Order: sequence, then C-alpha cells, then structure tokens
Amino acid sequence: WADIVFLSVRPQDARETLSKAGMLFRSDQTVISIMGGVKLSFLEEYIKNAAVVRVMPNTPMLVMEGAAGIALGARCTSQTEELVTSIFNVIGSSYVLPESLIDPLTGISGCGPAFAYLFIEALADGGVKYGLPRKTAYAMAAQTVLGSAKMILETGKHPGQLKDEVCSPGGTTIAGVSALEEFGFRNAVIKAADACYEKSQKMK
Repeated sequence: WADIVFLSVRPQDARETLSKAGMLFRSDQTVISIMGGVKLSFLEEYIKNAAVVRVMPNTPMLVMEGAAGIALGARCTSQTEELVTSIFNVIGSSYVLPESLIDPLTGISGCGPAFAYLFIEALADGGVKYGLPRKTAYAMAAQTVLGSAKMILETGKHPGQLKDEVCSPGGTTIAGVSALEEFGFRNAVIKAADACYEKSQKMK
C-alpha cells in the first residue's frame, strides 16, 4: 500500500531480503535504500518494477541537521528526484550525486559524525586537563564546532581562509595548528575517510 518504501536492513542481509521481497514492489512505488555499500545495480537486479534510489544519510538527521547523498536509479524521473530530495531536505540537506561518488561521500557525511564526536571529546579533554568542568567543556567544544560549521555554510568562505582569520601572527591558535600538523591531524582524517571508502567498496 505504501508509495515509498525504505530498505533499512543490514547490507549483509540485502540479498536474502530482496530475494524474497523484490518481486513484491509495484511500478508506482519508490524504493529508498539506506544500506551502505549496496549498489543500484544490485538493488535493481531484484527490484524489477519500482524506481530505486540509493541514499547515504547520517545521524544528525535526528536533530534536523543531516546531510544526505542521493543517487538515482535507472527508473527514476525528475518527479522521483523531487520527492526524495523533499523528504531529506526536511531533516537537513540533500545532494544528488552520481552513484560513483556515494562511497567517497560515506567517509564524510555517513561516518563523519563519529569523527566529529571524537574531535569534540578530545577538545573538551584538553580543557578538562586544565580545570574546566567536564560538562562545560563538552558544551563549549560542541558549540564551537557547530558555530564553525555554520561559518563555512553561511559565509561561503573557504575553510582555510576562516582558519587564517583566527590565526593571529605569533598567537595561541597558530601554535595549536602547528601542533596538529606536527602530529598528523590532517593526514589522520584523510586516512579515516580512505578506510571508510575502502570498507564501502567491499560491502555487498
């Protein structure tokens, strides 16, 4: 009876699920898969009639600040695109991309919240180390990351430019940036995105 059906099972259960349910979908339905690493060609092998869409969502959708990458299947129309983007724009922002870019996106929006939480926790620990109450440190670190993200989105400035605007010559911030560079912060983040991409490629 549904106009829209979400496929939300674990990727490793996709084949078993679709072998039983794939033929039940109608041509007037839209099937949205949020299974990581499961390609449109695989989905359309089992779903013969409905329009199939692959989406990489993330958990900040729970607070209406999500980011969703959307790849449209062969049977999708402009109406399908409008329908799916309207759903995900309610709970954040959506980006329609070629499917080849969904796995790279996984390491940014899909897995990225976990990386951001690690950064917030570590930043707060740096304050706790010098006496800040933990609750205050977490709140300040989280608000700082939130505000920094909004600065990028609302000003349209390059992150490097915004970083430079905080780094006064000979100041505290550039000393901290230097320490991050010394200990491989930037490379560690890129390697994390690499690991997510490689894992997505291996999932079926």
